[in-house]
Amino acid sequence: MTDFVRRLVSGNKARFKDGDLDVDLDLAYITDRVIVMGYPATGIEGFYRNRREDAKRFLEHRHGKNYWVFNFCPVRENSYPDSVFDGRVSRYPFPDHHAPPLAILALVAREIREWLDGSPERVAVLHCKAGKGRSGTMACAYLLSLEFAPSRPQLERNKDTTERAIERAKELMNTMPTDDALPENEISRDPSEEDLVKVELSSKSPGPDGPVKTESVKSETTNSLSRVLDLHTSRRMISSSPGKNVKPGVSIPSQRRWLYYWSLLLAHQEPPGFWSLDPKIQSQPPPKVQLTQVKLRTRQLSGVKYNLVKAANALIDSTSLGRISSMRANATAQSKGQIWISLARYDDDLVGTLEKWEKRTRNEDGNMGKRRNGSENRDEHIEDLFKTDKWDKAKMVRSFARLGGVGDASVQQEDATKVSTHILSPLSNDNWESIRHNIEEDEGKAAPPGGDVVSEETSLYDVTRALNGGGGIVLNANRDVRAKLYMGQVFMGWFWFIPTFHMQHPRSAGAVTTLRLSRKELDFPLGIGSNIIDLEVTMEWCSESADVVEPPVRQGSPESQAGEGEPTGFAATVQAIATGNPREAVEAKEAAEG
Repeated sequence: MTDFVRRLVSGNKARFKDGDLDVDLDLAYITDRVIVMGYPATGIEGFYRNRREDAKRFLEHRHGKNYWVFNFCPVRENSYPDSVFDGRVSRYPFPDHHAPPLAILALVAREIREWLDGSPERVAVLHCKAGKGRSGTMACAYLLSLEFAPSRPQLERNKDTTERAIERAKELMNTMPTDDALPENEISRDPSEEDLVKVELSSKSPGPDGPVKTESVKSETTNSLSRVLDLHTSRRMISSSPGKNVKPGVSIPSQRRWLYYWSLLLAHQEPPGFWSLDPKIQSQPPPKVQLTQVKLRTRQLSGVKYNLVKAANALIDSTSLGRISSMRANATAQSKGQIWISLARYDDDLVGTLEKWEKRTRNEDGNMGKRRNGSENRDEHIEDLFKTDKWDKAKMVRSFARLGGVGDASVQQEDATKVSTHILSPLSNDNWESIRHNIEEDEGKAAPPGGDVVSEETSLYDVTRALNGGGGIVLNANRDVRAKLYMGQVFMGWFWFIPTFHMQHPRSAGAVTTLRLSRKELDFPLGIGSNIIDLEVTMEWCSESADVVEPPVRQGSPESQAGEGEPTGFAATVQAIATGNPREAVEAKEAAEG
């Protein structure tokens, strides 16, 4: 029964059976030396996830002391002492469903490489909660740093049951005699490497200029982002039903965007000056951009769908699973143009510390995926960075500014196509108070006594920095930004980006760039968010003397401090059901486990 429940929770992620140990784990060998698995749990959670003792027994039986565990869960989400795996644990926590601080990709890739380079018998074991999005992102970050393209497991024992069965079937077919005997003058022999190349060439479809050339085959052995993502998907995911395509292993668009940034860094094609080691560049203020506008196009919701969303969010409000009162929906919110965006980023001190270690541990020859020799011969060590819960005992992402529609011209209706275009601009405190008042009137809700913060993640009352003057929101062009979209108080989706990767270079004051994203390039556009068509973010370079908008002093409720309140999981599932799309409900459930 417990195996059935575990398989149900695993969904379309591959599992691994070990007959010798009689264990069935949510685990996959991406390569012979890189393993991804679900969280090693105890207690009730162990009934539907990997049991901790089974995971440890499996690893020690197969790899002895030659494994090292990489844990990407914040302590507020899941935690265990590193003594569970005899001290062989490194933590690099970041929130579920999110892109991490970019420097974490470099630090994880380098530590994995240093560990594996120590012995050919060693393996790296990566996990988050479900062993999919965060673990997959970090596994791909390491695999991208390799000079040669990684390959599927070659050792028989590291292949799953299905793979072994397919290979045995192929072997059986190959041993079957043919109808025609070999000619007397032809001697049977093992195929040479040249023969195999010819077979591979002949099996490919001819291109527009004739047969595929040898160079095309050779290019498949080079490392690339698409190849690594495909390898991870092929090893970690299975089809939910016969004939259906396998869903991507790393499916959250922002996490894939971060891997794209990392691939540029590895190829030394990053924006000029980004993470530079040049003392002259480091002594200068960071490049800055103004985010001046976001243009969002949405399909209009029907009255029936509005009512369903209202009912669904009333259910969320009434259950302990929906702990955030800010999930109420109201039809008039859209009619009054109350779509708005909250901007947030990781704690500045955390990112500064991570980037300090990135520079300190970068290899002397500029290899971004390899750790500098002797970089740990100091009083402090990178492995000690997350030894305590200093950085991840509370919410790691902090709001600092908002955008919204101001005036009647901010919403443009296209009656013929039933498309609405929302022009969202940076909001001063006065403008935001006006918008918030309208939403409160629509929902019959008053501000909490004393203006207390309900939740920094989802509430109308989160604390952000007051914006002074006109223009845009000034951002550090090299820093991560999360833009979170709402209709009234209903979550619509979010996306992470680093401005400098999308700006025109070389920098020119006033040069305008537009970042365009379709709905598929947003994270969790479920429920009302499924009506998004696309959006455009307009940014321009500004003076290096401009003041970056900083997050205010941290405030929040106990739920906020604990990092609760993300509108995913149950809340997103109910929203998706409310919009009448069962497929989205399933995707929301899978996203909550991703």
